[in-house]
Amino acid sequence: MKRLALMLCLLVAPVFAATVGDDGLHKTDWMRDTFKDLNEDLAEANAEDKRLAIMIEQRGCIYCTKMHEEVFPREEIASYIRDNFFVVQINLHGDTEITDFDGEVLTEKQAARKWGLLFTPSILFMPQEVEEEATAQSAAVAMMPGAFGPGTTLDMFTWVNEERYALDGNEDFQRYHARRIQERDNGSTD
Repeated sequence: MKRLALMLCLLVAPVFAATVGDDGLHKTDWMRDTFKDLNEDLAEANAEDKRLAIMIEQRGCIYCTKMHEEVFPREEIASYIRDNFFVVQINLHGDTEITDFDGEVLTEKQAARKWGLLFTPSILFMPQEVEEEATAQSAAVAMMPGAFGPGTTLDMFTWVNEERYALDGNEDFQRYHARRIQERDNGSTD
């Protein structure tokens, strides 16, 4: 019986495995392959009525793998991201050129250093408008630093998409997330 269960797990596992590109980074259908000019990416995201998110990952990152195998494939999360976000992937150690919002052209790894990003995955969430001299890091309305569970991840994307960071009051992300946990515990499906 144990052998049969193991065989079934091995047969099912490849179906859920994340796709890995030639650069060693995980790929999803909701990531955009762009020229990595952040002003152009922001304009395109706005034209599609979506929020720009910059996802920084690296080859061999066990936390990136965790997110791509356990969190992002969940239909409620994948569909929410697909419907509401324009996601551009950046390689923490990559050499592809990026044009930051301030106009500086640099490699992905130089951009990551400039933005002070050390860990992967990290997601920078952009506002709909970025000031001319701002960098991606200084303009971000929120950052998701690291791997989180499905509830936290969905709550972060929702909090950003609903612009709750801009609301008057005392509900920062931590309070919003705590409230959402309580609502889910009480049976809310929203």
